[in-house]
Amino acid sequence: MSVVGFSCSSFVVVIAVLVMVLNGVEVCYGGKTSQFLRKVEKTVDMPLDSDVFAVPPGFNAPQQVHITQGDHEGKAVIVSWITPDKPGSNEVLYWTEKSKQKKLAFGKVYTYKFYNYTSGYIHHCTIKNLKYNTKYYYEVGIGYSPRTFWFVTPPEVGPDVPYTFGIIGDLGQSFDSNVTLTHYERNPHNGKTVLFVGDLSYADNYPFHDNVRWDTWGRFTERSTAYQPWIWTAGNHEIDFVPEIGETEPFKPFTNRYHVPYKASESTAPFWYSIKRGPAYIIVLASYSAYGKYTPQYEWLEAELPKVNRNETPWLLVLVHSPWYNSYNYHYMEGETMRVMYESWFVRYKVDVVFAGHVHAYERSERISNIAYNIVNGHCNPVKDQSAPVYITIGDGGNLEGLATNMTEPQPAYSAYREASFGHGIFDIKNRTHAYFSWNRNQDGYAVEADALWFFNRYWHPVDESLNEQK
Repeated sequence: MSVVGFSCSSFVVVIAVLVMVLNGVEVCYGGKTSQFLRKVEKTVDMPLDSDVFAVPPGFNAPQQVHITQGDHEGKAVIVSWITPDKPGSNEVLYWTEKSKQKKLAFGKVYTYKFYNYTSGYIHHCTIKNLKYNTKYYYEVGIGYSPRTFWFVTPPEVGPDVPYTFGIIGDLGQSFDSNVTLTHYERNPHNGKTVLFVGDLSYADNYPFHDNVRWDTWGRFTERSTAYQPWIWTAGNHEIDFVPEIGETEPFKPFTNRYHVPYKASESTAPFWYSIKRGPAYIIVLASYSAYGKYTPQYEWLEAELPKVNRNETPWLLVLVHSPWYNSYNYHYMEGETMRVMYESWFVRYKVDVVFAGHVHAYERSERISNIAYNIVNGHCNPVKDQSAPVYITIGDGGNLEGLATNMTEPQPAYSAYREASFGHGIFDIKNRTHAYFSWNRNQDGYAVEADALWFFNRYWHPVDESLNEQK
C-alpha cells in the first residue's frame, strides 16, 4: 500500500527522522565506505635473506643511500649513506647530466650504539647551490667500491610550475610493503618527491628494537630514496624509547640515519620544519614532540604560518603522523589534542590538505572544521568549512601490523571516502588553482585509481570540490 507515492516503510522512516530532529538529534549521513573486500591474510615481514635486502657487492660499498631536500628553497640536497666496514670517504662527487665537469662536496660521518647493536658509518653530505630543474649524477663510496645514482632538482619556486608528489606512510618491510613500493614506482603518474608521513622500518616491533631491521629497511627503500627526495615525518615507531634496556634517548636511530634541513626554516629540532618545493609550501609537524602552548614547536608554527606567501607558493601542505580526523576504531582521537591546539590556525591560513599516517588504512575527509567549540557552548560537531583543509589518512604502506579494518559506524559526515586496503597516493599540482589527487590500492593495476579528487586551491580558487565529486 502507498500514500501519495510513499510506501508505508518510507512514511515510517520520514516520521522517525522528524521525531529525531524535533528532539534535537542531528541526522548525519557520511560519505562512501568502499565495498572492495581485500583478501584477509596475515601480513609478514620479508626474511633477512630476501633479495630486496641484499648488500651491494664490493668491499665497504655504500648502502642505504637516500636523499632529501637540503635547504628551504630546493637548491640543495642532503645525500646520506652507510659504509659497513670502515668510514671510507665522506665525499660526494656530482655533476650535471650535460656536463663533464665534476664537483666535490664534503660531509660528516656518524655512528651510534643501541643496546647490543653498533651502527655502520653513517655519512651525511649536503650538496649546495644546485641549478633548478636539472638532472644530476652523484657518486659515493669513493676509493673503495663507488656507486653512482642520479636525481632531478625541482623547478624554481613559483606559483604556476607543475609538480607531482607521491604520498606513502607506515611502510615497514613486509611482503605487502614491497608491493606498495613497486606499485608506486610503476604508477604512470609517479611522483618526483615522496611525502612520507612517518613510521619507517618498524624495527621496534622486534626484540630489543633490533636495529638490523633499520639496515634492511634502508637497503629495501634505496631503489627509490636514492633517486628522489623523501621528505621525512617522524612517527611513533621512530621514538625507540626503551628505558628497560637503557635506551632513554628518543628517536636515536631515526635522527642519526635521516637528516632533514630543519635549521633552514629556523626550527630548533628535526621533527618539525618546512620547505618550499616548486609551487608547494610543505610544513612537517611532530605528533610525538611537545606541541602545547609555549613549547618550541608551538612557537615555531605560530611564527611560520604567516611567512607563507601564497603568491609564491600557492599550495600549503601539512604532514603529520597522527590523524586529526579518523573514523576507524584504531588510534581513535589520538590526534585530538594537537587538533585543538592548531586547527584554528589551519583554517585561518587556508591550508589545502593535511596528510597523516598512523591508521593502517585510507581515508579522505570533507572540508570540515571543529573550531567553534569552547567546552560550554555545545557546538561540538565538525561542520563544513571551505577555509579548512581536506584531511587524508594514508597509513596504508603495508607494515607487518596489518590493516585497520574496524571502522566506526555509522560513517561520520566528515568522512568522504574510506577503505581498509594497502596503497599509496599521488598529489599532482597542475597550477596555482588546480591539483589532482589519486589513491591507488595495491590490488589494482598500476594505473587504476580507487579514489580521486580534483583539489581547488583555498587561496586562489576556493570552490567546493565535493560538488563535482563522484559518489
